[in-house]
Amino acid sequence: MNKIGFLNALGAFVFWGFLPIYWKLVSDVPAIETLAHRVVWSFVLLIIILSVTQNFEWIRPALKDRRKLILTLVASVMLSINWGLYIWAVNVGEILSASLGYYINPLLSVLIGVLFFGERMRTAQQIAIGVAACGVAWLTWSYGQLPWIGLALAFSFALYGALKKMAVLGSLEGLTLETAGVFLPALGYMIYLALNGSGNFGFAEPFTSIVLIGTGLATAIPLLMFAGAAQRIPLSMVGMMQYIAPTIQLLIGIFIYNEPFPIERQLGFALIWIALILFTAEGLWQQRRMVTVSAGIK
Repeated sequence: MNKIGFLNALGAFVFWGFLPIYWKLVSDVPAIETLAHRVVWSFVLLIIILSVTQNFEWIRPALKDRRKLILTLVASVMLSINWGLYIWAVNVGEILSASLGYYINPLLSVLIGVLFFGERMRTAQQIAIGVAACGVAWLTWSYGQLPWIGLALAFSFALYGALKKMAVLGSLEGLTLETAGVFLPALGYMIYLALNGSGNFGFAEPFTSIVLIGTGLATAIPLLMFAGAAQRIPLSMVGMMQYIAPTIQLLIGIFIYNEPFPIERQLGFALIWIALILFTAEGLWQQRRMVTVSAGIK
């Protein structure tokens, strides 16, 4: 196992797990304003990184490819919806609902692969998705409403992943083009708030402005670590480690911000965890089987 790749993956998922604490630092700032800052400062930081690495040769082909450009623009909308909803959920005390979305996301990605890419769903995957659906149904019945925050986060991120797969761009290059797609609306909204004196940047205490600028770093750091990990360790290991982030979020919601986690909600989450254990175990078994078959052929 590549130690640097493992540490990069661990760092990325732990960083994402603790991200709710960062958003809580600007909980008085409307989520849409925080989102605008995240887009603008992320784009600025990514341009700086590309300038340092002299990595601009991909831009011209990407801009000439109309299909790739449209896919990336739609992906940027999905990403913005996901980011904005997540920030809002954290700030209104729905960290547990947000963590649910990222537990469900891998299962939805499989479903999207079946529906849009003609992939086949294995029996164990079907059972896992069925168990997760039972968990969502239980949460809906016990609370009297659909867990829409978690589902919206899961769907928006799964669709974002599907669009990125079709666009075929590296993580750094893709995120740069995606933030570029919504940069001008985000910057325009920030300027509008500044001219009206209704924004927080530059008007609230300096700490708030610093945290808003730091949203660029909070976005880029884990992404770069994740990119470094994906190049060095097997994707199966990355897949297993991705549950670190929502688990940390869940614990933060319960033990730091005292969000309610009654037995009814625990049962719903338990069904989804069972689905993920089955899903992950089947994936590992399938990969080991393929390696064994490949070794036998050689």
